[in-house]
Amino acid sequence: MADLITVEDPDDPRLRDYTGLTDVELRRKREPAEGLFIAEGEKVIRRAKEAGYEMRSMLLSAKWVDVMRDVIDELPAPVYAVSPELAEQVTGYHVHRGALASMQRKPLPTATDLLQTARRVVVMESVNDHTNIGAIFRSAAALGMDAVLLSPDCADPLYRRSVKVSMGAVFSVPYARLDTWPKGLESVREAGFTLLALTPDEKARSLDEAAPHRMDRVALMLGAEGDGLSTQALVAADEWVRIPMSHGVDSLNVGAAAAVAFYAVATGRPRN
Repeated sequence: MADLITVEDPDDPRLRDYTGLTDVELRRKREPAEGLFIAEGEKVIRRAKEAGYEMRSMLLSAKWVDVMRDVIDELPAPVYAVSPELAEQVTGYHVHRGALASMQRKPLPTATDLLQTARRVVVMESVNDHTNIGAIFRSAAALGMDAVLLSPDCADPLYRRSVKVSMGAVFSVPYARLDTWPKGLESVREAGFTLLALTPDEKARSLDEAAPHRMDRVALMLGAEGDGLSTQALVAADEWVRIPMSHGVDSLNVGAAAAVAFYAVATGRPRN
């Protein structure tokens, strides 16, 4: 059973995992280096725990202690009870959901390992907006994509904002980073995948025409918001595909485009 510890000093070193959560650059460097990530809110914390992530500690406002009692009773990790004011001093923002947990990261699988069993893969290039990362993972989980591959410069899926937007879906879809870009795409092709680059370019075939759901193994490539896929990535693709647009709209937010494309890729596949 976890110890329930009341903390009244925002500088208490036991709260170090939670300090400066709004400092994006600091957290982006520190969290992977220290092997931790932050789960926010009851549902996300429970999903992280169910996915097998080890909890380092929890930080709770008093009213959340009873809500999380079943989790607390199963934990060997400390639980820090704090006032909302102290939580804001420590984290740098008002913790609306009143519950935070510091979780231990797991070692990432290799792209080769993921590709052995996957049939529908998302490949992201330079997607560095945490909200978009979270939205894409949530759609990938909901619409039956098997795995996600990230270019070396993509944002961290386990950053707090990404985890929160995904509602914990980042724990459901396995992911790996490609070591090189775009050369790393060769290993995807060698594993038997057709590389489809999603682009609004008029030269691309519509998803209906390409019929990716009939292909044996598909890797759908997505680029960053605004810039889209790089020239190098487009050249490396086997085929360009697009979402047909109406009313003069030329493109969608990458999160929305991903959801539409995932449905087209996975249509007809059995769902769990």
